[in-house]
Amino acid sequence: MNEFDLIYQLINTQSISRADVKTGIGDDCAILSVPDGYSLAVSMDTLVNGVHFPESVSAFSIGYKSLAVNLSDLAAVGAIPAWITLSLSLPSVDETWITDFVKGLFTLANQHKVQLVGGDMSCGPLSISIQAHGFVKKALLRCGAKAGDLIYVSGNIGDASLGLRSYQGDTAVPENCIRRLNEPQPRVDLGIALNDYASSCIDISDGLISDLGHICKQSHCGADIYLKDIPLSDDYKSYFNQQADYTDAMTFGDDYELCFTVSPKDKQAIADIARQVATDLTCVGSINTTNQIQCFDQNNEPVTILKKGFEHFNE
Repeated sequence: MNEFDLIYQLINTQSISRADVKTGIGDDCAILSVPDGYSLAVSMDTLVNGVHFPESVSAFSIGYKSLAVNLSDLAAVGAIPAWITLSLSLPSVDETWITDFVKGLFTLANQHKVQLVGGDMSCGPLSISIQAHGFVKKALLRCGAKAGDLIYVSGNIGDASLGLRSYQGDTAVPENCIRRLNEPQPRVDLGIALNDYASSCIDISDGLISDLGHICKQSHCGADIYLKDIPLSDDYKSYFNQQADYTDAMTFGDDYELCFTVSPKDKQAIADIARQVATDLTCVGSINTTNQIQCFDQNNEPVTILKKGFEHFNE
């Protein structure tokens, strides 16, 4: 199978055909229409074999996660997903691998009505780059947090960190944690619902401490975090025998949950949104006027978490 056969296979397996795609795959450029009154939100992530996913992960999961991490970025600004482009580097042509990769990619794309509109393929080490495009009227940004705002986290955090342990030989890791690592669920509906309430927002890709730090830096503020309120799954707590081990949950990343801030007056609205999108939203602290993030233990005593989060060139 040559490059063009691969391209046409991609075309023929996607079921989404959007009216705002004037010209998609098959020309030198895609021609796309942005609705009146909306801005275009664009994000791109690259996933590299052995860095962003273990080498033994299935092609389906790789395709799924490659899109999920980009949709999570759109969710963090409250954007409605629309289109993607794909750049795929492969060491060789493996039709079975390609078929499963495409199934994973389009399984998630179909859920969010996202159309693949272009891209490129080349021979080289396994690497996937996806650029995602979405529409937004009023974008959620990292720079709007204010002193007194409440800090919320969606879902549970920490499960993905346990998922990685399974690839390091730990056979006691629950299957759900492995799935959370390989096939994260982007909080698209939540991001859209937060548009009228969140003062700032970010997705948790590098760890809560690190990503909340980006909000604090952009908003010129600090934060108080109460570890007893961090939402940990039953699987996570069971793995650590119900002991409060927060290091992995706070610093590993790959959760792709949303961390956002809201005014205290909007607590009821956030509770209503949680029911609307069927996702737990947990208040874990508040914004302060310092330039530091301070964590507090079960007894509300200050505690230091030395590890700060994932950084590509410091690992």
